[in-house]
Amino acid sequence: MSNLFKYLGVIILLIGVAILAIPALSNGVNNTILLSGSGVIILGYLVHIILNRKLE
Repeated sequence: MSNLFKYLGVIILLIGVAILAIPALSNGVNNTILLSGSGVIILGYLVHIILNRKLE
């Protein structure tokens, strides 16, 4: 479980990339999708940094 918890930030980053990639491939991009996808990517990046500092 700790191993999965360590990669939680990376999983959140990949979810953010999927939020950005799926509408881009289907030509349905608008500002709301771009803002939410980039927000999730930033959140995943911060979670990754925080969790790696606490687990080491």
